[in-house]
Amino acid sequence: MKKFKYRLDTVLDYKTQVLDNLKTEHAVIIQNVNRKQQQINGLKQELVSYQSGFDQIKQEGASIENYRLFDLCIGRMEQIIDDEKEHLKVLKKQENEKKQEVIAAKVDTSKFEKLKDRQIRDYQKAVMKADEVFIEEFVSNAAIKRRVQNRV
Repeated sequence: MKKFKYRLDTVLDYKTQVLDNLKTEHAVIIQNVNRKQQQINGLKQELVSYQSGFDQIKQEGASIENYRLFDLCIGRMEQIIDDEKEHLKVLKKQENEKKQEVIAAKVDTSKFEKLKDRQIRDYQKAVMKADEVFIEEFVSNAAIKRRVQNRV
């Protein structure tokens, strides 16, 4: 019997390649999300340092200009953090969309893999049946030859 050949191998290879590319893109987006979260955490720490510096200056007593300067810095830092949080939301949305694409591609690829597995099983069953038929024919031919030789 001829060797098994899956006719849709090129399609499966293409689907696998698409899936791998989507996984890579998803990983990049996850890295961007993680970086943005780290950046926001760094900005929050910077805000805390401004606030503690402001609290310290309040206790020591300072000019109104210094109060105003700290107030502006704290306000600006809060605005930057809010802007970065909005950007993080956009990145998380992109990550979720890419995740859905990866899931869809995985489902699509697994369909072709399951079809290939099913065809391999069918092929193996056919090979086993062909082998059984060959063995039965061989045994029956051998039995016939023995009978013929015994008659002669």
